[in-house]
Amino acid sequence: MLAHSQIEIQGIVQGVGFRPFVARLATRFSQNGWVKNTSTGVSISIEGSENQQQKFLDALQNKLPPFAEILDLKIATLPLANFETFEIVPSVENSQISAFPLPDIATCPECVADIFNPQSRYFRYPFTSCCSCGARYSIATRQPFDRKNTSMAEFKLCNDCTHEYQTMDNRRFHAQTLGCGKCGIQLSFCDELGEILATKDVALKLAVEQLKAGKIVAVKGVGGFQLVVDATNQQAVERLRERKKRPMKPFALMVQNLAQVEKLCEISELEKDALISPAAPIVLLKRHEKNEIAQAVAPQQRLLGVMLAYSPLHHLLLHDLGLPIVATSGNRSNEPIYIDNDQALANLSDIADYFLMHNREILRPLDDSIVREINGKITVLRRARGFAPLPIKLNPPQPPFLRGEKVLAVGGQMKNTVAISHEDQAILSQHLGDLDSLATRQQFEKTLVDLQNSYAFQPVQVMHDLHPDYVSSQFAANLHVEKIAVQHHYAHALSCMAENGLEPPVLGIVWDGTGLGTDGMIWGGEFLQIHDSGFERFAHFGEFSLVGGSKAIQEPRRVALSLLFEIFGDVAFEMMDFGFSETENSLLKVALSKNLNCPKTSSVGRLFDAIASLLELCHVNQYEGHAAMLLENFASECETTDFYDFKIHEKVIDWQPMIEQLLQDKKTQSVNYCAAKFHNTLAKICVEIANHAKQQNIVLSGGCFQNALLTKKVFDELTAANFVVHTHQNVPPNDGGLALGQLYTAYFQQ
Repeated sequence: MLAHSQIEIQGIVQGVGFRPFVARLATRFSQNGWVKNTSTGVSISIEGSENQQQKFLDALQNKLPPFAEILDLKIATLPLANFETFEIVPSVENSQISAFPLPDIATCPECVADIFNPQSRYFRYPFTSCCSCGARYSIATRQPFDRKNTSMAEFKLCNDCTHEYQTMDNRRFHAQTLGCGKCGIQLSFCDELGEILATKDVALKLAVEQLKAGKIVAVKGVGGFQLVVDATNQQAVERLRERKKRPMKPFALMVQNLAQVEKLCEISELEKDALISPAAPIVLLKRHEKNEIAQAVAPQQRLLGVMLAYSPLHHLLLHDLGLPIVATSGNRSNEPIYIDNDQALANLSDIADYFLMHNREILRPLDDSIVREINGKITVLRRARGFAPLPIKLNPPQPPFLRGEKVLAVGGQMKNTVAISHEDQAILSQHLGDLDSLATRQQFEKTLVDLQNSYAFQPVQVMHDLHPDYVSSQFAANLHVEKIAVQHHYAHALSCMAENGLEPPVLGIVWDGTGLGTDGMIWGGEFLQIHDSGFERFAHFGEFSLVGGSKAIQEPRRVALSLLFEIFGDVAFEMMDFGFSETENSLLKVALSKNLNCPKTSSVGRLFDAIASLLELCHVNQYEGHAAMLLENFASECETTDFYDFKIHEKVIDWQPMIEQLLQDKKTQSVNYCAAKFHNTLAKICVEIANHAKQQNIVLSGGCFQNALLTKKVFDELTAANFVVHTHQNVPPNDGGLALGQLYTAYFQQ
């Protein structure tokens, strides 16, 4: 009995070799018809025996190619059409868009083998790809994911590539990024003036020679330029730091394979899986005490950020060099990564000695993603290449925007991302960065336009941070739609709830550096009771002064001095030498005594800074999180269950007993012990507050929970006290997750 079925599929089904997969299934199960991409996903028409057709449908849903995911499948029975063959037919584009673009995928093992095989026609071709790997989101202009809708459109296939593209049993059958040394993307090697010194493989070899000579090379990668230098050459790394004006912040490393990673760092199975995953992110790993990496790569840090080569160009570069490289974002401070050849030459010529570029256009700047193993889960800290723009399923599926409303969330000021609602999904943009610079603000607006065009999206409601001075909030204020301000820490808690599929009631423990509270004060050490219609501030850390305002964020010593002054008064200025001049000390004493430019905060992030300064680990931050990272480093080297005393008065946590005891411990105990005891104290405080709140479900969010030691201690203490604790995994706990939390408020805005 013959049957003709029409199948409509939505999900992650473009750019993953889905149509070739369907064509092979149709041949295997003797089905005729066609398959095509559409703006909503994939459409299939099959005709053949009912029995074989059922086997086709079973395999279609249960034997998917890597990365593919079916989110919705509809089948309709149609009259027989008498198809004679099975074909991949031209795609159909319409105004309705629901197909999800795929992130850029790291080079598959088969393509890596090809580039090192002298018998392969892809031997040493640095842009080799197939249906299972290669650039995707960074080069797509729109959906469906067809070559004509990507920056590969200008590269016309040669006869050999055309043959592979049309051959069903070839893994490059209908590979949209296909190309070879004859017809594909080409390399060029330039000096800082843009003069081309070599092309093709000679360009690659010259770049390797210059890296061996200690030079800095700007390499055009998948999502933008990277500044590359030999990671074993101390002088070369120091020169990169000097030129990029980045004195201390750790650089990321790229290595060729896992064996090299294991020489440099300790690595768990979870971390190994993350390294070799298709996303190929930077993974934060504990470094071996002795390795070949220059100290200037990550000064003072016990962790190294390491990624594996994820493009053929990287594989060839590392193979020829034979050494690990620093591969850091090719940009100036606080600007997006550069993606255009002329832009890179104009802005990086005083940093890079040479440029290794190619002639394929990058359409979206995508930094390398960063992940870390936290409490037994790989947690995303920066969500960009390899992760964006995968949708985040929202549960329960009953938000207002399912009634046809479209919601936009514009995130915060730091580590900005934006998000849009799409049926029961959230589409969270790639990491955009801090909105302090004009270039990042421009990219912020471009990304919003890009998302709106990609999903035919016109918002009727925009969610933004409560802080009116954030660039994102000011942008929202100028939109002619309904605007809803979402308190910063409430958005953090909802972000964790969204990715864990939680509904209220929930207790949110949200700790970070800065966020405007509903009372106009600076919050950051919050315990929030989340309920159906919003939240209540259940408890918080006692407030202390940020002497000098925003200067205190850069100088932990100012926060430490403020804590001492609140406890001991003027004597505080004689207790420690924080490195202030006599003039500075006089001004600080007046400011604290008269409460001049001393905004109050409850921030646990600033408390971390203060403790690091009191323990003389860091008086001045060289980069965001510097002091807190050092404090975690030292605490991780000491195993103790001891903790400091604390008091809770009317749900306000008094930190004074802890500071007094820490100062006593400092006289006789190691810095490691004091730092560990501080972490333990924070975990004990969480249990005490949770017992008062009597809410079983707890979420941990905010930048402080990037600290793996803190997260584990808080999780373990709360779990031992029979609470159910939820943490981040696929969305950053830092401000990179704010947009998702803002979007999730649409569930509760009645």
